[in-house]
Amino acid sequence: MGLKPIVGITMGDPASIGPEIAIKALLDKGIYNICRPILVGDAGVFHHIAKKLNLGVALNAISKVSEAKFEFGKPDIYDLKNVDLSKLEFGQISAMCGDASFQSVKKVIELAMAGEIDATVTGPINKKSINEAGHHFAGHTEIYAHYTNTRKYAMLLVEDNMKVIHVSTHVSLRQACDLVKKERILEVTELLYNGLIQLGEANLKIGIAGLNPHAGDSGLFGTEDDQEILPAVEEALGRGYDVEGPVPADTMFAKAATGYYGGVVAMYHDQGHIPFKLSGFKWNAEKKQMDSVKGVNITMGLPIIRTSVDHGTAFEIAGKGVASQDAMVLAIQSAVQLHKHRSPKTVYQE
Repeated sequence: MGLKPIVGITMGDPASIGPEIAIKALLDKGIYNICRPILVGDAGVFHHIAKKLNLGVALNAISKVSEAKFEFGKPDIYDLKNVDLSKLEFGQISAMCGDASFQSVKKVIELAMAGEIDATVTGPINKKSINEAGHHFAGHTEIYAHYTNTRKYAMLLVEDNMKVIHVSTHVSLRQACDLVKKERILEVTELLYNGLIQLGEANLKIGIAGLNPHAGDSGLFGTEDDQEILPAVEEALGRGYDVEGPVPADTMFAKAATGYYGGVVAMYHDQGHIPFKLSGFKWNAEKKQMDSVKGVNITMGLPIIRTSVDHGTAFEIAGKGVASQDAMVLAIQSAVQLHKHRSPKTVYQE
């Protein structure tokens, strides 16, 4: 019998909702039924938020994975001891919090690369805080690529029927258009296919979005669709992938939401993120806050498993106890699913 996978979960930015949703997720006993979770970050921050919000947990600070007890109601925290609580202000950008969140990400990568944990899940970080701390990365994806020495990678978003991978993400829109190239489209199509397999999906039909309105309309609204995207689609078909495109994005995502496609390729950040978040994010206009925030961010192409919540730091509600842990629970579940299909012979103990 194989043991349940050990999943390292970063606290995110200490001034954000990250520590709150991490602890709340581990209050779900179902998480302990499928994995052995370890929080990674500053134990003092977790103690502070647990006490402030009366979460009723007894936290177990550890200095190495072998010390973890994996007991429900007593979350283990790999304590990095890198936050001065007297300087911590919820909802504020700071180099201290940026460095603390960065170090927790770096640590789970190290633990996973060393084989001490089986998968990693990340809480939300603030890019400005990280850069103020001297760590010049655009986001989690780039940090993981750097520290795992990965060159071919992509962001895959998952929420119910909507599974979206991106040709480019954290670049300007002007740059994004220049990055729509045949080889990159083929690369992310293959990464998406592999991701669908690892997630256990049966529908492997892939929609590939056009870049321009109406997918260029035969060159009337740009040439990228005909010169880069269509050749990529034709070659993907030749390689045996079940692909369709370039499909005008305004119709492709409507079909994707019904499950017509197993997954879709978006050409740039907002083209994929906007329909994805319309599917998973539920805004309460009366309360002026999100009722539910669902969606998982998976980095494909890495030698280790990395999933994440697909929402930000939500500084405006940090420390108030109203943050939803839904996305964190889904991120942990997805990490376990990826591990299961990566290691099909493993049988989890209940």
